[in-house]
Amino acid sequence: MPYRNKTYVSFDGDNDIHYYWLMRAWKQSDMTSFNFYDAHDLNTASDTSLESSIKRQLADRLRNSKSFILLAGERTRFLYKFVRWEIEQAVTRDLPIIVVNLNGLRFMDESRCPPLLKSQLAVHVSFNAHIIEHALEDWTQQHLGFRYQGKTGPFYYREAVYQGLGL
Repeated sequence: MPYRNKTYVSFDGDNDIHYYWLMRAWKQSDMTSFNFYDAHDLNTASDTSLESSIKRQLADRLRNSKSFILLAGERTRFLYKFVRWEIEQAVTRDLPIIVVNLNGLRFMDESRCPPLLKSQLAVHVSFNAHIIEHALEDWTQQHLGFRYQGKTGPFYYREAVYQGLGL
């Protein structure tokens, strides 16, 4: 099995791709330390490909991932063809899940969180480079500890963590 060092980012490609592009820009910027090893760099899935072909390529990306980010926008919870499948794969593979609320909420947004994730072990954060970077570093270890303890459900960082990051 290849070394798992990537971060898989799932999102509504029709409405929220600009948030994904912004995350990639943060990664390339000299003004921030934000970094992640993007699983989407592994291969390309064309919109004109067959669903089964796309899912095979996405599965390859997921196999190389050590964490899973879901960008939760206004319509994300209604996407079943790929986003729900990606979430199911992340849960099955026991990847640490970071739900990023695109509306700025710092805890689980009941109206935007896909139903499948509401009871899963995941941390919910706002869309900001500093808290996402913190979650990528911190949540992986916390996830292991919580999983070992048998804990599930939504988690979030307390206000003091955001304040410590200057947010």
